[in-house]
Amino acid sequence: MAEVSGRPGTAAGKASTRADPGGAAATARDRTPDQAAGGGVVAGTRPGRRSGPPRVGRTLTGWGFALPFALLFGVFTAGPVAASLLMSLTDLRGTDLRTPLNVDFVGLDNYLRLLRDEKFLTAAGNTAVFVVVGVPLTMALALVVALGLNSGLVRFQAVFRVGYYLPVVTSIVAISVVWRFVLQPDTGLLDEILGLYGIHGPNWLNDRRFALPTLIVMSAWRNLGFGMVIFLAGLQAIPKDLYEAATIDGARRLAQFRYLTVPMLRPTMLFVAVVTTIGYVQFFEEPFVMTQGGPLDSTLSVAYHTYNQFGFGNYGYASAMGYVLFVVVVLLSIAWFKLLRSDVD
Repeated sequence: MAEVSGRPGTAAGKASTRADPGGAAATARDRTPDQAAGGGVVAGTRPGRRSGPPRVGRTLTGWGFALPFALLFGVFTAGPVAASLLMSLTDLRGTDLRTPLNVDFVGLDNYLRLLRDEKFLTAAGNTAVFVVVGVPLTMALALVVALGLNSGLVRFQAVFRVGYYLPVVTSIVAISVVWRFVLQPDTGLLDEILGLYGIHGPNWLNDRRFALPTLIVMSAWRNLGFGMVIFLAGLQAIPKDLYEAATIDGARRLAQFRYLTVPMLRPTMLFVAVVTTIGYVQFFEEPFVMTQGGPLDSTLSVAYHTYNQFGFGNYGYASAMGYVLFVVVVLLSIAWFKLLRSDVD
């Protein structure tokens, strides 16, 4: 009788269902298969969630996927970097390659020697001029071109974008051939144009006064396409509503550029400045192909001087130069972050 009276179809069953609307039927529906088989929920566990694989197993799986990259990075990047650091603290030369463990540990002597090396100081001065003049010039030209292409007043924008970016992906050998033709004394294209106005141009690549500025102009022309693409992407990300609101408030174009465009482009400027600075601190291809560091070391860069020292077999001394470049790149990057990161966050 007790079983019959408890059925849902009986009066007692209906009364119990009305008294407990979320009773046995709801509880039966909410049970998971594991709870139904086990007869209840264990205290302290979440219902309906299965435990995953052990933490150790997940860790080993992750390292298994990362192992190929870790091996390649260790063998071809981390290993050589650590070896070059140790090399910069020794007097390793080309004649010591057969017995690399018999070299002498000289500590910081290679770094102190750089301060007395007049050729290195000349190369450092040339590199400093190249960076201080070339980076702002390249960024300014890239920003002007990007503003022009973003204005909507220039037709065939895709053609101009490809044209400005083409030197970035063009071989330095091809670029050097074109620029040698342009800068050829007396018969070059540039001297021919200057001759129309009665101006006799100098020997651009063989004059100490003009060789480095010529390479700076060539590098700015070659690299402005990269900055142009990045600046153009940053300009197109600025909401048009801001310019419309500024126009309604009476702000002119120059005021909009100063108080709206420049602050909104700070993250983009930071990226372009850091990448361009890193490339210009290590400038090597231009003097190597165009001037071979001449005339009279007026275009010799630190990277080119380091390359020559490796060629001469001065491995420890050249490694010290490489780490000086690395420290300079880090310091300049920090300076750019301090200068342009105020409004990035």
